[in-house]
Amino acid sequence: MSASPESLTAWAAARRAELDRLFETRLATPADGDPGHLLEAMRYSLLAPGKRVRPLLALAAAETVAPVDGDVLLACGAVELVHCYSLIHDDLPAMDDDDFRRGRPSNHKAFGEATAILAGDALLTLAFDWIAEAGERGSRPQHFLAASRALAQAAGAFGMVRGQARDLGEPEPTTLAALETLHGEKTGALFRAALVVGGCAGGAPPEALAAMARFGTAYGVAFQHADDIADEEHSAHAAGARGRLEALVADACAAVVPLGQRSERLVALARALAHPPE
Repeated sequence: MSASPESLTAWAAARRAELDRLFETRLATPADGDPGHLLEAMRYSLLAPGKRVRPLLALAAAETVAPVDGDVLLACGAVELVHCYSLIHDDLPAMDDDDFRRGRPSNHKAFGEATAILAGDALLTLAFDWIAEAGERGSRPQHFLAASRALAQAAGAFGMVRGQARDLGEPEPTTLAALETLHGEKTGALFRAALVVGGCAGGAPPEALAAMARFGTAYGVAFQHADDIADEEHSAHAAGARGRLEALVADACAAVVPLGQRSERLVALARALAHPPE
């Protein structure tokens, strides 16, 4: 069971367009101005060309439960705010020290380190504002509360931040298992949260959320393996990573197939990692 490549491409393009309109509208320059170019810096990174993989996964998870409305879209879009914040901060000289992101100067190169830090801070906090707003408007505030907690846990001291601390403070992983621990924290945690945020926003029951979390964990590590292979990173583990990529994709698909036909987009998105389109 899987969506065709053509239908998946069309769906992803339509959802990306919705997300881009959301980001453009929500981060429009306010009438009272933009002190310190803060909003401009936020827009610079958030509106940069990107695949929007994490919010797309969140939306696909939500669709397994119910049609997507404006509140669900807002909550799923919040995942991209957290991802964007993490990229801005990862590029800083004190972190990974990257001067370019997606073919153009990193945020701190375009706006200075102080503004880049503030832009990342603002995107992170705005994400929880959006989920809270969606919860206030809807009839299921407890589901959006659960979404907010899942996103906070993934972004913080036991998720992405922990992974970044591990990456900066410890030697290079010497085993594939150690590498997957790093990938699971630094990358996989936010993918897991994306699935849970989407599932919660859609109103998924606990057993479905557990399946989505399993999918997200496996997908996240597989995604990072695929990225490493493409970029020739961690080359000492490349052979093992290729085998694990296939196994992780299979595990992700197996987790959500029991959710029924509506899980076909999640399955197709996972399989595309192991067999990307030409």
